[in-house]
Amino acid sequence: MKLLSVAIPCYNSEAYMAHAIESLLPGGDEIEILIVNDGSKDHTAEIADEYAKKYPGIIRAVHKENGGHGDAVMWGLNAASGLYFRVVDSDDWVDSDVLLHLMNELRQHKADPDPIDLFITDYLYDKTDAVKKHTISYQNVLPQGRAFSWAETGSLHVGQYILMHAATYRRQLLLDSGLQLPKHTFYVDNLYVYIPMLHVHRMMYLHETLYHYYIGREDQSVHENVMIHRIDQQLLVNRLMVTSLDVLSIPEPHQQRYMYSYLEIITAISSIMLILSGTQENLNKRDQLWDFIKEQNPALYKKLSHGLLGRAVRVRTGFGRAIAKCIYRLADKIVGFN
Repeated sequence: MKLLSVAIPCYNSEAYMAHAIESLLPGGDEIEILIVNDGSKDHTAEIADEYAKKYPGIIRAVHKENGGHGDAVMWGLNAASGLYFRVVDSDDWVDSDVLLHLMNELRQHKADPDPIDLFITDYLYDKTDAVKKHTISYQNVLPQGRAFSWAETGSLHVGQYILMHAATYRRQLLLDSGLQLPKHTFYVDNLYVYIPMLHVHRMMYLHETLYHYYIGREDQSVHENVMIHRIDQQLLVNRLMVTSLDVLSIPEPHQQRYMYSYLEIITAISSIMLILSGTQENLNKRDQLWDFIKEQNPALYKKLSHGLLGRAVRVRTGFGRAIAKCIYRLADKIVGFN
């Protein structure tokens, strides 16, 4: 069995996919690279096949009809055979030296009777026009270099959540979690790091920057204008997060605190994007989102709506919405997520 399977979802990625693939090759025979061609119309399929032919036993090309990023991730997961699994988007890449360090840890712990469910590594916002690149690190909140439980975690602040870029899951945990990502939907990475997290009990953190998250293309899903254009997909993901599990019933207090906080920030982002659009239609959608939460889980609605973020994004006055926009702009400047 391979130590690590890595899925690279690709859609019309001919211009940049090689960088992602090449950065993973130092993993050698213990890594499985799954290039998932999501119905591309350019030369992505041919490039994937060329790599698979050049590196048999390491690289596999998976060809499928277009179903979107989440569907490509699911195809990769279902095709994977490694003990652990992670995703690298086709326009991103990994630090090859850190990858080798991670794989060494996977190797050392592969026979543990109580397996590690999640390996966490730092990641970098590789924003093209940024003078100083912003790294998301967990060194102040997570124990380093050893296995730990939720009870040993500190409070992760806004912008410090465990995103897809930071997560290397035990593959069987992902399969057992019942994870399903909807087709033709952006922002499903939030479901990927939320639903399985309920089943994570043993973790390990390596204070090294493995993942380079490229931000610079105008058509990227995280670009503000693109998010507003695709707001219905963001809202779908938000609603699925609400209905997928009752976060307030999680018995472990640190785990509940983290997962509630993650749901809270996603709901705030949905609301802020609707406010930023400036249309009455989208302001109505914001109210509908909060009405949906109230209907599905009154206790969750009460807690979210009385929190600082909830109060900020639910204001109905023009002045209040202006304040909410300022908060978002400040967070973006500090974190650089758009």
